[in-house]
Amino acid sequence: MSITDSQARMRDWTDKATAERLEKDVAAVKNDIAALTDQITDALNTFANATGKQARRGYKQARENMDSTFDDMSERGSAMMGAAQDAYGSIEETLEDTITQRPLATVGIALGIGFLIGAIWRR
Repeated sequence: MSITDSQARMRDWTDKATAERLEKDVAAVKNDIAALTDQITDALNTFANATGKQARRGYKQARENMDSTFDDMSERGSAMMGAAQDAYGSIEETLEDTITQRPLATVGIALGIGFLIGAIWRR
């Protein structure tokens, strides 16, 4: 079985056609991969931008919450300070009234407290 000239030409022609089809297929696959790479890059960039925006939004909200909490605590602190000053003023007035109304009882209480402090101090 020898290969004739026409069979050899036919084989060369089919090999060339097959090779050309393979080259076209490889080129198409390369183009598809390049397009897919571009799409993935776009998707990742979009995701990164959305994530960055969300992170900035979360930071801004946390900052606002912290500022609001700080303001509330400042107001509460001011209210507590005002209440303490009022209580101090009230105690001072009561103490003054008691001292002026009962000076001997006040001196006796002061001596008793002094004695207790001295006894505790000795130990």
